[in-house]
Amino acid sequence: MKKTEKNLCPQNVCESCAHILKEKKIDFKNCNLACFSGESCPNFYTNICSICGGPIFPGFNIENQDINMLISAINNPSLKVIFFIAPSVRVALGDAFGFDAGTNIIGKLIASLKKLGAYKVFDMNSAADFTIIEEANELKNRLANNTNLPMFTSCCPGWVNFAKKMYPEYKNNLSTCKSPQQIFGSLLNTHFADVFNIKSTDMFIVSVVPCYAKKIERLQCKNSARGYDVDLAITTTEIAKVIKDAQIDFANIENSDFDDFFGSATGAGAIFGNTGGVTEAVLRTANDQISGKNARTLVYNAVRGLDGIRRAGIKIRNRKINIAVVMGLKNVATVIEELKTDPHKYDLIEVMACEGGCIGGPGQPHTTNKNETLTARIKGLYDIEVKCAKRKAHQNPALQKVYNDFFGSVGSDKAESLLHRKF
Repeated sequence: MKKTEKNLCPQNVCESCAHILKEKKIDFKNCNLACFSGESCPNFYTNICSICGGPIFPGFNIENQDINMLISAINNPSLKVIFFIAPSVRVALGDAFGFDAGTNIIGKLIASLKKLGAYKVFDMNSAADFTIIEEANELKNRLANNTNLPMFTSCCPGWVNFAKKMYPEYKNNLSTCKSPQQIFGSLLNTHFADVFNIKSTDMFIVSVVPCYAKKIERLQCKNSARGYDVDLAITTTEIAKVIKDAQIDFANIENSDFDDFFGSATGAGAIFGNTGGVTEAVLRTANDQISGKNARTLVYNAVRGLDGIRRAGIKIRNRKINIAVVMGLKNVATVIEELKTDPHKYDLIEVMACEGGCIGGPGQPHTTNKNETLTARIKGLYDIEVKCAKRKAHQNPALQKVYNDFFGSVGSDKAESLLHRKF
């Protein structure tokens, strides 16, 4: 970090917190590091913290609290505990059990959750496919109407909190699509519950996720009729502790498959966990929607990598789509300054708060070789992606069935109500 930023946060506990303090010209160089004293981050409960999940400090009891809640739910015979697993978790959890970085251990995780007592275990990649289709449709409409451009992605809750607090003038530029976590919660409480005649109150819905910001996000998307769509967000490191405490032989447990109500996810959903993955997935579908044909392009190398900002111009039909992919909240200011000079510089901007994207979330296992680990996890998700039968979200037959049977169409009033949010 730069010297001035070190003055703001001597221990560099939270990159986004230090950045906000710098922007607001608040100097904490003499702070007593309350974030390390077991009390709370100096800004955690104030209106300037982005709650990105970056600070992990001793004494902050949310981990034990959530683990205890999960165990209580599993031991409650009147509850059906349903898990769904984020893309990045499957290539990071293995680090906690001695596997090589980037190893896909999803079969062992599913089996472990079933052994713990899970009623169903689903793939959050399927929900990512819904996000992709709705977001691509939203981008297509914004481009056609030339409104609220550039469109910022909104599936990273740390970034969303940061945007609302630091750049409220861009609130309407955020995509209204819910994140895969919130979409899956919504689908489980409505479509899934209706098909199987299960009351929402009889289900305990748990997302397994890479970051702490997801815990806050689930509280921000409350449905007044059903309560919270997601009852608990548990991190990769937390679920590793639960599995170890249950003395499950994770390394040798026989693989299990996801429950298949939502079918198989596409490769587009798999790469959501990588920085640039959301953009690439949306482009695959938007290209087909805008051009009206099955475009051959599947890989957009310009948006891949670990650079803090990646820029690309993608031609679709007769229009050039200008894109920026931002990794790390400290890099957002550069793009915002560009927009102040040229408001039409970009059409689509992806922002992820964490280095590498979700694969580098603070709820993931930490390793000593950070760069090697991130690179291996990124490769792990791309390896999963290329093996998928379908690599474009809108080509997912299971998703098409849900639209036909439940939503009616992409962008329908029902889809708008359940798959979108307002800021």
